Amino acid sequence: MAKSPGLPYHGCLSPEGILREIQINLLECKVCFETFSTEQRERRPQNLSCGHVLCLECITALSHPLLRKLECPFCRQLCTVDSTSHCQVLCDLQQLLVSRSPTSSVPPRWAKGSSVTTTSLHLCAAFGGWGTLINPTGIAPLGSSGTIVVVHGGEKRVVVFSLQGGKLHSFGPEGKASGEMCYPVDVAVTPSGYIVVTDAGDKTVKVFTSRGNCVLTIKDSFQLPWGVDTDSCGHILVSDVQAGTLSQVKVDYCHGVILEHQTVVSDLQSPKAVACCHVTGNSAVMEHPSDITPSAERHTFRRLRVFTKDFQLLYQTDTFSLTLQSTVRLNMSAVVFSRDGDLMVTDSDQGMVFSLGKLQHGPVLTPLVVDHLIRPVGVIVLNNLLITLDGGDHTVKIYTPKSDSGATMK
Repeated sequence: MAKSPGLPYHGCLSPEGILREIQINLLECKVCFETFSTEQRERRPQNLSCGHVLCLECITALSHPLLRKLECPFCRQLCTVDSTSHCQVLCDLQQLLVSRSPTSSVPPRWAKGSSVTTTSLHLCAAFGGWGTLINPTGIAPLGSSGTIVVVHGGEKRVVVFSLQGGKLHSFGPEGKASGEMCYPVDVAVTPSGYIVVTDAGDKTVKVFTSRGNCVLTIKDSFQLPWGVDTDSCGHILVSDVQAGTLSQVKVDYCHGVILEHQTVVSDLQSPKAVACCHVTGNSAVMEHPSDITPSAERHTFRRLRVFTKDFQLLYQTDTFSLTLQSTVRLNMSAVVFSRDGDLMVTDSDQGMVFSLGKLQHGPVLTPLVVDHLIRPVGVIVLNNLLITLDGGDHTVKIYTPKSDSGATMK
């Protein structure tokens, strides 16, 4: 049986959802993200001796031209090109799905009759994969020059990448000492370039320079810190899942000193993702009430709250409200503001990214990313790019507007 680099579990899926999972998890090469094809020789699925499956083109590209050997990009086992074999089971599965739905080989990602409009973005690049990234959980832009920071469960748990996928440097080995990481969950970067990480393992928030030198560790202030972002002044916003709070921390970064630490919102239910808008000063928090009372609903329930600069509630919506308005049931997870203040959320069940607009007059639900995502756990906007962190296949994926779509990431 063909191996996958890691299939996500989403609980009870509809038949259409199961078909979509098969399309994305089994019928795409996880190196080039192209769909397997029996008609194109270079796209034929091939078994490596370790059991993982790549397309023939990627096997050729990754193997040594003389030794005809390659290292599996998922398990790092050394394999020979001569030992590869055609993966007939995936070809048969693909033919079965095509015969089941002759008009479209890709199952719909939202309900028929949905009132949403579509402004699809195009996948232009992807990098990472198992080994380079291990169960990544957070992503943030490091300045505007095209550098990003990712936290994951690897040997060094904070990694800085270029947009071309080059690993610039990494830091934060596993441990509880200064400069070490137990279980990093989320990451943010201040306007002046300091990297802030929430560590759920030892219940701290840690601040580093862009080169990885530990500046400050905030201890004994949180029960279970989770989401983090920074505002235009460099103040840190942290959600606490267990305490149900949103805290603001003001720091003197040059001297590594906490100037002020206050709870700004205290009535939240299992708050996780946090986002700040540098244009308006608003902040957004994603609540997971169903994590507290999982038996209350069969389906996952999420609540999104948006606060003003002085933390007055500006707007809120939730899974149920969005379903009534658009027939689309979102499992909202990550959240981010665009450059002009539109709110964007990821859907970790459907593998999509939606724009909700500015929310003051109600959400205008617009799918932005509808392809190639498995389980998005993070999303950022950098220049005119939308960059997602996919926990399903441990990758960073970069999307741009299609030339004919009129989409923009402003």
